[in-house]
Amino acid sequence: MLSPTRELASHPARRRRIGVMTSGGDAPGMNAAVRAVVRMSITRGCDSYAIYEGYDGLVKGGKLIKQMYWGDVRGWLSEGGTLIGTARCLEFRQRPGRLKGAKNLILNGIDALVICGGDGSLTGADVFRTEWPGLLKELVDTGELTAEQIEPYKHLNVVGLVGSIDNDMSMTDATIGAYSSLTRICQAVDFIDSTAYSHSRAFVIEVMGRNCGWLALMAAISTGADFVFIPEKPPSQNWEDEMCDIVGEHRKLGKRKTIVIVAEGAIDRELNKITPAMVRGVLEKRMCLDTRITTLGHVQRGGSACAYDRMLSTLQGVRAVETLLAATPETPSYVISIRENKITKRPLMEAVKLTQAVGVAIAEKDFDKAISLRDAEFAEYYNCYRSTTMRSNPTAMKLPENKRMRIAIVHIGAPAGGMNSATRAAAAYCLTRGHRPFALNNGFPGLCRHHADAISSVRELTWIEVDGWISKGGSEIGTNRGLPSEDMEKTAWCFEHYKFDALFAIGGFEAFTSISELRKARDKYPSLRIPMVILPATVSNNVPGTEFSIGSDTCLNALIEYCDAIRQSASASRRRVFVAGADLSGSVETQGGRSGYIATIAGLSIGAFAVYTPEEGINIKMLARDIDRLRESFANDHGQSRAGKLILRNERASTTYTTEIIANMIREEANTRFESRYAIPGHVQQGGAPSPMDRVRAVRLAVKCMQFLEQEGQAEAAVIGIKGSKVVFSPMEEVERDDTNWTERRPKKEFWMDLREIADTLSGRFRPPDDSLPSVPA
Repeated sequence: MLSPTRELASHPARRRRIGVMTSGGDAPGMNAAVRAVVRMSITRGCDSYAIYEGYDGLVKGGKLIKQMYWGDVRGWLSEGGTLIGTARCLEFRQRPGRLKGAKNLILNGIDALVICGGDGSLTGADVFRTEWPGLLKELVDTGELTAEQIEPYKHLNVVGLVGSIDNDMSMTDATIGAYSSLTRICQAVDFIDSTAYSHSRAFVIEVMGRNCGWLALMAAISTGADFVFIPEKPPSQNWEDEMCDIVGEHRKLGKRKTIVIVAEGAIDRELNKITPAMVRGVLEKRMCLDTRITTLGHVQRGGSACAYDRMLSTLQGVRAVETLLAATPETPSYVISIRENKITKRPLMEAVKLTQAVGVAIAEKDFDKAISLRDAEFAEYYNCYRSTTMRSNPTAMKLPENKRMRIAIVHIGAPAGGMNSATRAAAAYCLTRGHRPFALNNGFPGLCRHHADAISSVRELTWIEVDGWISKGGSEIGTNRGLPSEDMEKTAWCFEHYKFDALFAIGGFEAFTSISELRKARDKYPSLRIPMVILPATVSNNVPGTEFSIGSDTCLNALIEYCDAIRQSASASRRRVFVAGADLSGSVETQGGRSGYIATIAGLSIGAFAVYTPEEGINIKMLARDIDRLRESFANDHGQSRAGKLILRNERASTTYTTEIIANMIREEANTRFESRYAIPGHVQQGGAPSPMDRVRAVRLAVKCMQFLEQEGQAEAAVIGIKGSKVVFSPMEEVERDDTNWTERRPKKEFWMDLREIADTLSGRFRPPDDSLPSVPA
């Protein structure tokens, strides 16, 4: 899912020692980052040290600085919090404390640090690095160390990873732990939602975030909240009127529940604090609503990391080690960040200064500047929320009559988490702008068949109908694998009959194929000469033109939860191997099972021993090598915990070596020295409720699709996608020609292929130098 930029590092003569520590608060995913740093350091020929209890451990030294070995971080991916501890340290803020920290690093031979923490912890790290030469000189002058002791360690290199559920660091789209925290919030609000509906109540939900409104805003988008209070964009002085007008309008439309999200740093435009109690008072007195307050508190920080945070922290940990090994004395301290789908590095202090500038802008009441300083995504998500939440006076956002369109919305292919979220966002945006959204029930076959039976296959969507769809899995308007070519003439007739001005398709490879067919049929059927856009939505993530498909994150979370349970069973038996078939669907031929994306990313996120994909295939040499590695691993297991192994196999990796056969081969070759089992999760991977990432990205990308269709003179057929650090619209004709492997039903260039090496490296499944992979079919 993420694309790390590889950097080749030169190795100095002495064996490098890289320290890793977590500081400040804890966040889900920190353990995955530590694991990645430790194992990548060892792989690159370095020694790895963990500094326990953050800066406090750095100052105290001794047993709090411990060398880490490969097996020490086994099983850490699924653990919440930080297993090496974190603590506030006032002593480190003073120079005498930093002197002690420098001495302890020298005594342990460490001159490279990876620090996972918030902006305060990373700022302290940069100060430490800047003072390093002076600290060493003072230690020599005072006789604490000798000149010979400090000679090999004249320079300290530092790389930061941002671990914070608040997502309050500038120059990055996401911080480690933020999406896991958002997951907890959405789960809680989804549960609250049903009781609010039952009793027709209002709920005021307070969420964390300190002075950053990211969690509150994303929670509002992910749950369809009626109103949200964030510090970067406070409501008007008459916020009570504004909130009551919107809530009142929603109630008039038939909504039985009211959800208001309040960030803990919420303020009005005069910087006066807005509390949940104040909001409840207004809803009770002016709206006469039975209102409850729920403060989620530290439950937002707990639990295992979600799939995205495991990937993010793992790939950032790998990049941190590569950055350290490539560093020179002149290299500034870097923070590892992410832009859309690309892992990048930025100067640490530049990111910190921009982050601090947000607080200054808020204090100066320059809220437009504050929201722009967060990142481009933040402002865009805020605008998406406003344009998809029915306002009490939306006239200002409506287009002139002659620019309003009749937009058809269709789901094509297998269900995927986020399809309904995207449909809700598209319909709500249409209604806000004055367009008329129409659902094509049950895809193209439903459109043609039902029309012939005189049963309406097209219905106009209303705001109240789609409002509750944000958290629903499956497809509320029905989805079908059938293609328009099955009856192109009838499809074109229906488009003409209903006078559609644009088409919004949501789905996987079948959706891609459908729009390709409609585009090519335009010469014959004038009714198809309208703008069309595809929002990729499939668990397989195999649509050309994008690196991310709606539904793939929901699938990953479901698969990882399943695999965590299996790994626990395997570890309880200690000497057990589980072979899990990463079955992408119940239907081999039509669900995109020829893409190994899900198996590879899941393997990276759970620490699978091996991953078998269709792109690589399976052969007897590969199996023999892996079985030998299993024997070696279990032979060296002297009673360690978490010793179970997990192998993932994509269902189309081989027609000969099935999941059951591989498990049986391992069992036979084990000769009773260890056990082997197999499991196939099947349709559980399609998940239930869509993940928060699938929800928020569905909303953002759906709104972008509607804006694409609105463009003056637009007659293009395109696919929206995330490529590297950008969201782009790619013309269908170009993608069909340059990036589509029609035979294998996947892109010609799959961005995630480079991640196989990282997954194998961190699992200990090293590839021999002469182990060349078979070429991917063109």
